[in-house]
Amino acid sequence: MYIHLPLIICFVIMLCLITFAAHGQQPSLVERLGFPPGAKVLIINGDDFGMNHSSNEGTFMALKSGGITSATLMTPCPWMLEAAEWAKKNPQACIGVHTDLTSEWGRYKWGPVLGKTAVPSLCTPLGYFFDDVPQVYLSAKPEEVEKEVRAQIDKALATGLDITHIDSHMGTMQYAPGYHEIYLKIAKDYNLPCRMAGHDLMDKFGAGYLIEMADTMGVLHPDVLLMDDPPSIAETESWWKNQLSRIQPGKVTEIYIHCGRIDPEMKATTGSMERRAADTDFFCDPKTREFIKSQGIELISYRELKFLQREGKPMPRVQRYGWD
Repeated sequence: MYIHLPLIICFVIMLCLITFAAHGQQPSLVERLGFPPGAKVLIINGDDFGMNHSSNEGTFMALKSGGITSATLMTPCPWMLEAAEWAKKNPQACIGVHTDLTSEWGRYKWGPVLGKTAVPSLCTPLGYFFDDVPQVYLSAKPEEVEKEVRAQIDKALATGLDITHIDSHMGTMQYAPGYHEIYLKIAKDYNLPCRMAGHDLMDKFGAGYLIEMADTMGVLHPDVLLMDDPPSIAETESWWKNQLSRIQPGKVTEIYIHCGRIDPEMKATTGSMERRAADTDFFCDPKTREFIKSQGIELISYRELKFLQREGKPMPRVQRYGWD
């Protein structure tokens, strides 16, 4: 029997190279969290926790029902004390910090936790934050931005809360690359995961390097961030179901809503009362959770990311979000 030794050697070398490449490939975030490679993993975050009492009522309801898995607290806002007190009484709730440099509503305003004297470039003459992100970029000094954001996280920690992550109100800390770099530096220093858009969005704006920066720092973040709102109240259910049906296998996706109720306070405070209430009601509906389950989606919170970031291993699986 004739054996072609050179061919056998080449075949063995090829197998070794393939094996080496396979073992050299980094596991995905989904796998690092303890899920199978093709799992659809989703975080549902409630932004603007603490903005006003109505936002708090909606967020309480959504967290207790399991409609959302995480929420982020606005520490400059007057109603953050109610939110923090409730969260301490319900430690199963996953609470992060909604870092904030804007105060967008016409007659309901707030300013920096450090006060106008400490961070004057962040403030209007009356001491409030600016209405919109471009105004911040035109006025703010980076060193005052960093000082204020750190103070907001420190204020949340001072309440005794187990802070799990950070994100950014109106995207101020993320739309400009320099701000995003400060944001990642802060996340690293506090050893917290953070909200980030994925390569699908970041690469379009030449900002993909920020994802590599976060990965190098060891700051965990979702792979995909789904943004935007339903185009109308009537389309709330169909639009959100379409978004949920698009959750990608093998990736951790985040979607976020703004919780709230229909009441005189929210009507007087914002221009988005109906939107907030409709989204809250949709995600709190048990039928929505059944739909999520039917799509094969695995729910997690940011607590799982924080645990993995700090401990280097998956957190034990949460059997159910919500406790009502």
